[in-house]
Amino acid sequence: MIGAEGQQIGVVSSSEALIRAEQAGLDLVELSPNAKPPVCKIMDFGKYKYELAKKEKENRKKQHVIVTKEVRFRPKTDDHDFEFKVRHARKFIEQGNRVKATVMFRGRENAHREYGQRVLDKFMEALEDIAKVEKDTKLEGGQLVLFMTKK
Repeated sequence: MIGAEGQQIGVVSSSEALIRAEQAGLDLVELSPNAKPPVCKIMDFGKYKYELAKKEKENRKKQHVIVTKEVRFRPKTDDHDFEFKVRHARKFIEQGNRVKATVMFRGRENAHREYGQRVLDKFMEALEDIAKVEKDTKLEGGQLVLFMTKK
């Protein structure tokens, strides 16, 4: 058994431990019930639960969720549309989000995947000043996919 000040007391009967806890005005908390003999500690259980909740809340504050934003292209996306989508992707990256660039192919476009690759290469060049490639170009189903994040 461990006392209120953190010192180890030794083996004490459960009734003796309850009396000591009550004298100290604290709680007797069972730490490992399966041990032989069970290990208990005299502490303020309410304060202990409060500190645990406080630590959890602090950890949640420090946690940052990365959001993935998607920008979709076609192999024959026009220059103006391309620049418009690059501006949006730039804004997403500056906000700290991850960008997924997708080139979708339909029908006969599947025979010329190199056009889609050119679009993604142009996209990488347009954003190379603020972003780096997280996952290189990969073929998923009928589309080419590229992930970029902030440098």
